[in-house]
Amino acid sequence: MTLDNTERLYLERQVTLARAVIAALSLLALLETSVAPLRRLAVVLLLGYLLVALAAVFAERFFPHLRVRIPLVVDFLVLAAFVYLTPSVSAFWFLFLFTIFALATRGNTRAMFAMVGLATAGIILRVAIEDSFRWQSTWHWIAIGLGTIVSGLGMGFVGAREREHLGRQQFLEKITGVLRFDRGLTESIRQALGELTLAFDCEQACLAVRDDEVERLFVWKVRASEREARGPETLPLSRSDAFLIDCLEVSMGWEQIGGNGEGFGWDRRTGQRFRRVPPLAEVAREEFGVNSLLAATIEADGQPAGRVLLINANGGRHRFSEGDLRWLERIVRQVGAPLENVFLLRSLRTRAVEAERSRVSRDLHDGILQTLLSLNIQLDVLRHKPPQTPETLCSELSSLQQTVKEQGEELRRMVTEMRPLRVESADLKELMCGFAERFRNEHGLAVELFIDDRNLRVPDRICREIFQIYRESLHNVKKHAHASHVVVKLGQDDSKVSLIVDDNGMGFSFSGRYASEELDRLRLGPISIKERTRSVGGTLTLESNPGHGARLTIEIPVN
Repeated sequence: MTLDNTERLYLERQVTLARAVIAALSLLALLETSVAPLRRLAVVLLLGYLLVALAAVFAERFFPHLRVRIPLVVDFLVLAAFVYLTPSVSAFWFLFLFTIFALATRGNTRAMFAMVGLATAGIILRVAIEDSFRWQSTWHWIAIGLGTIVSGLGMGFVGAREREHLGRQQFLEKITGVLRFDRGLTESIRQALGELTLAFDCEQACLAVRDDEVERLFVWKVRASEREARGPETLPLSRSDAFLIDCLEVSMGWEQIGGNGEGFGWDRRTGQRFRRVPPLAEVAREEFGVNSLLAATIEADGQPAGRVLLINANGGRHRFSEGDLRWLERIVRQVGAPLENVFLLRSLRTRAVEAERSRVSRDLHDGILQTLLSLNIQLDVLRHKPPQTPETLCSELSSLQQTVKEQGEELRRMVTEMRPLRVESADLKELMCGFAERFRNEHGLAVELFIDDRNLRVPDRICREIFQIYRESLHNVKKHAHASHVVVKLGQDDSKVSLIVDDNGMGFSFSGRYASEELDRLRLGPISIKERTRSVGGTLTLESNPGHGARLTIEIPVN
């Protein structure tokens, strides 16, 4: 797995620090374990190597812009020289293990195995030259050789696991990052599934999500070579067997061997392995033409909601293993929450759009369309029975013209309010004051606006929804409440921003104080305002006293 610059720099820092520590340990081992007279050149070599390693550590700590890096070939040369100069096998092993670790963290597997073999042969030869030959010595040489091989391979495994761990962390961050609401649901899922096909070297990735509310199955499929986003297939729940692959509580893999198939898997809740995995359903094999498959469960709201499938239709690609299945499970757990958030935000946006369309439709039907119908009736009356005098005709036409003018202004206002609006914290107070002044002048409604003098620090999206709620609330008061006076308060504390709209109009048809959930259950209250409040995680409270006005309170958390 290829690492990006951040992970590579992290591993390089690990190697730089390990070089200094290992050089110091090797020098101590040489001084402590050597029984023969010390070779001065061996001590000088290790001491110089230690000083260079320390210099690299300090340069990286205090002068990171210099990018001081010791090439790995220097470590090889020191190791080769030391195997000849040292009388201490222990001192050599320290340098040898460091070199293997450095190779493994860089992903040089072949070089690592070659180094283990060369170092083993070199240290045996070195010991054999020092000792006089006896048959009993061969066991000593074999033990040193085996120790060198086992310790080298073990250290290589540690280095490779470190690199693999960083690579997997990098992949989890990458695949989580592509699941963003602003990219759209289909494009986010396409990119995430595309990353899975590359990571597992498979031909196709599939996401199948079951929606019991609408009784449908939504299926996204992405092939390794595809670059074009396609929407999901919408299928009946009767097709679930082909895509959900048996029980959702089972994580499973399946491989076709000749004409038969064999599988592996476990209960994803307990981790208990199954001795025998049920054969893959025939409908699934026909749907994908599958040769091998991995299936992991994705959750929504803590419950199994669907499957992520990795599929190979021929045997030429990577064969799946139990390790692959466990890695896929980890990926699916990681992406489950952000994917669920994208689904929820998309659902909220859809509901907000539907509510907005309903509001516009209702306003057009109750306002402009009714007026146009009335105008048509009046014009038809004038056509069939014109007034007796020109003065009466002028008066009737002037009245009709004034009505057309008023409705034209109302339609222009609606079109203006439907345009995308960008509102920032610094502009919110000015926009609200300007709208209140215009509202007073155009409609003769007394609007008192109180805004906290402190600077509002609210995300732009919340500012936009607050202004839309404020604007829609005043229009609702004008059209439905027949109020003469409205008080609007906007304030913010450490945890939330609140908007209160209080009028002295007719109130709603109900009496009392109700929260959003109660209003939904009773099908009461302004639908569009409720949806806008929900879309930013806020709460709505409505107090009504028929004949004596109403109070609308919106509270939105700012964190």
